[in-house]
Order: sequence, then C-alpha cells, then structure tokens
Amino acid sequence: MFAKEPIDLKKVKKENSDKEILRFALAAELDAINFYEQMADYTENKHLKQVLLDVAKEEKEHVGEFQTLLLKYDKQQVEMMEEGEEEVKEILGED
Repeated sequence: MFAKEPIDLKKVKKENSDKEILRFALAAELDAINFYEQMADYTENKHLKQVLLDVAKEEKEHVGEFQTLLLKYDKQQVEMMEEGEEEVKEILGED
C-alpha cells in the first residue's frame, strides 16, 4: 500500500501532471482492489467477505473512470495499449 505520493509532482512538467496524477490514482485503486480481495480471501466471516468484495468491485469502477480519462489525455498510451492487445492476441493465437 502507498504511504505517500511515489513522485514529487512539483518536478513533473505541467503538461504531464494530470497524466501522472491519473497513473498514481490507477495504481492506488489497483492496490486497493488487491488489498480488499486478499482480505476477503483471508476472512471466514461471510458478511465481512461480502462487504470487502463489494468494495473491491467499486474500486474496479474507479479504475475504469481513471483509465478513461488517461486514454483521453494520453494518445501514446492508447497506441501502446492497442499494440499490447495485438501482441497478446498473437501470443494466444487469436489473430
């Protein structure tokens, strides 16, 4: 889990700061998803498990929100994601 910002935004070029914020937010949400799902796996309390998994699901929605904005503001990210998708399809034989 993150204890503080992993970067100093004052050192980031202004034109890149929103993208850095979005990437940090994505990382924090992914970290939260992992935490809640791991705790759900650990507990034997069915009510706690249910709540933890529901919260993890909400965090996944947040990932979608931040990713949508990142893809809007970072066209290179869009290109790289498309290339990555093609590589996976090739590896899996899904041309």
